[in-house]
Amino acid sequence: MDKLDLCTKALSLRKELGEDTTSPIDIFSLAHTITKLTLVFYPMGNHLSGMCIKNNGNPVIAINSSMSAGRQHFSMAHELYHLYFDENRQTTVSAIKIGVGNDTEKAADRFASYFLMPPVALSELIKKIHYTPTEILGIKEIVKLEQYFGLSRQALLYRLIEDNKLTIQQAEQFRQGVIRSAVNLGYDDTLYKPLPEDKQYKTYGYYIQQAEELLQKDLISTGKYEQLLLTAFRPDLVYGDEFEGSELND
Repeated sequence: MDKLDLCTKALSLRKELGEDTTSPIDIFSLAHTITKLTLVFYPMGNHLSGMCIKNNGNPVIAINSSMSAGRQHFSMAHELYHLYFDENRQTTVSAIKIGVGNDTEKAADRFASYFLMPPVALSELIKKIHYTPTEILGIKEIVKLEQYFGLSRQALLYRLIEDNKLTIQQAEQFRQGVIRSAVNLGYDDTLYKPLPEDKQYKTYGYYIQQAEELLQKDLISTGKYEQLLLTAFRPDLVYGDEFEGSELND
């Protein structure tokens, strides 16, 4: 696999989706700008991270919502590789482990890492926060990096090993006590936890838009519209659960 080619693809897609080539990104907000994309969050267990179904130009990307938020970010970027650059498959199911599987899966992992952590941005931040460059990165630097880029510990360590910033042996010390290490340094633990249970089953994007459009054009009944939304795990849109109460002013 050509790492330079994967990096070029990652930076090119960032530009295509309206982002620069250095800043951290909110990948799920970015995903909502992709034409006709339906995004599904669903708890898939301990073995799968996500899937991509190209669906003849009406793609569906599903993310394992039982993983940590940081890991979900990586999985979304991984599935973008399958959507935009994997020409061999119409449907792809991705394993939860990073850096394993066939060449295509490994390429998707490297792409995801470059997409979320562009090489220049990563190198510059390491220089900025690492005051003793002759020593290996410590836990303070590790947590700062994962918080800045919004990634799980697993995804960050994968990249630092790939870039020879850490050896496999050096990385092992950072794999335990992940949440505690971040909280002890004053960070919120949201990045390291899954979505709240009431949001682990959700569908967003094109599917919801299409259901709304069909209703507005009187092509389906209200009952059918509600059935479509309930099938997509959106009782909030049927019963208005999330819209009760007053809204806060900006």
